[in-house]
Amino acid sequence: MSGPVGPLEIMALPFAECLVLVGIHSYLGLHVLRRQVIFVDLALAQIAALGTTIAFLFSIDPLSKGAYIFSLLATVIGAALFSLTRFRKERIPQEAIIGLVYALAAAVGILIVGRAPHGAEHIKEILTGQLLWVKGEEVAAAAVVYACVGVFHYVFRHKFNAISNDPEGAYAAGINVRLWDFLFYVSFGLVITHSVRTAGVLLVFVFLVVPAIMAIMITNRLGLQLIIGWVVGTVVSVGGLAISYAADTSTGPTVVSLYGLVLLVAGLGVWLVRAARRGRALVIAGLGLLLVAGTGGALYGLGGYFGSRPYRAREDGRSRTHVHAQHGHGSGQAHEKRGPVLEGECVGDCPIHRFLHELHPLDIESRTAQLAARSDPLFVEEILRHVDPADREMRLVVARRLCELAPGAGAGPLVELMAHSPVPLLRSEALEALRKLSGDDFGFDPWDDPASGSNATALERWRNWADGRQRLQQ
Repeated sequence: MSGPVGPLEIMALPFAECLVLVGIHSYLGLHVLRRQVIFVDLALAQIAALGTTIAFLFSIDPLSKGAYIFSLLATVIGAALFSLTRFRKERIPQEAIIGLVYALAAAVGILIVGRAPHGAEHIKEILTGQLLWVKGEEVAAAAVVYACVGVFHYVFRHKFNAISNDPEGAYAAGINVRLWDFLFYVSFGLVITHSVRTAGVLLVFVFLVVPAIMAIMITNRLGLQLIIGWVVGTVVSVGGLAISYAADTSTGPTVVSLYGLVLLVAGLGVWLVRAARRGRALVIAGLGLLLVAGTGGALYGLGGYFGSRPYRAREDGRSRTHVHAQHGHGSGQAHEKRGPVLEGECVGDCPIHRFLHELHPLDIESRTAQLAARSDPLFVEEILRHVDPADREMRLVVARRLCELAPGAGAGPLVELMAHSPVPLLRSEALEALRKLSGDDFGFDPWDDPASGSNATALERWRNWADGRQRLQQ
């Protein structure tokens, strides 16, 4: 059994990944802002995610080479589309086309993922990434790819800078703008394809835009802009990872939120410093802060007022279920119409039977939210005992909550899910819940056959670890 893992060991690789992301994205962000195609990163990231989603539909591991090829091919198609839709005299702004492509890619991705098992969790991973679980070889591969892209852009910097800064001058100089646009977007898409796999769509967009915006706010010199972008990205990444670890929050969204806060503070600071009438600017800033604070206080008060008032459930199943879960009573008619056949001795209108039927029609996130309100480990353990063994998604959600309340009781069921679930993503989520407790994965690969030699050995280690936790709890 491995010992406890410290924060530096946990956050070292995510920080290294953030550094390589900052290095290339800060530079590309300056080009994006000069070209006035702000959302091209978001669009290409969504296209790359669409490629991964298509691969996921075929049960291909999102972090495998196969999924990478799907994602890269989709990105190349997107790069070709964006280079072909740039015209010297535009009747329709290219930004409108980019936004439309983003919306279409997102919509098609949702349609596709709806046909895949456990699709909602896949969408969440696409948006937020898996920065906390990045591996050393993934960081090294990204560093190599980004370095190659950086060298390519340095060698042809005059053409790229000419097209970004003065497209009319580039046309007049005889530069094949459409060709170099395509090469720019292909290299850009290559970076995005790597970045989305670990950081997710949201964090990739923020890494690209926020450091570049802050640098351009401060200076017009390209070299100094790059230095500012790199420093800002590094400092915010360190701060975001530290907050994520201390507050036990999702890593990607925490870093994104901190980027937004830093940009707001920096923008306000630059505006105050450059204001012609600083006293008037300070008054306006103070009034703005008071308005924000007052609005937040009003929303908090309204939430407390309406949240404390009883309300009638609508006739739709979701509202009725929510009320039952909050107040602890249910409908016998709902019990007859919903839910699987339960295992165990609980029958009729008992609390376990009632609660399971309330959980059954919900999606995985809603089930997790309802179980989060239950703090009695004995009750949750009894729920798990009555879940149909064939309903592995329900067993995952309940066992995961039990693992939070009583690791000794919840670890074993999660290990058995890894051993017997035919769905790789379910095995992956069970592994993630256990890894948070142990700090190790014991070499188990959720995307490989659980019966394979290495996985069988890993499962034996996991069972020994789970038995140890159970004995410790007893």
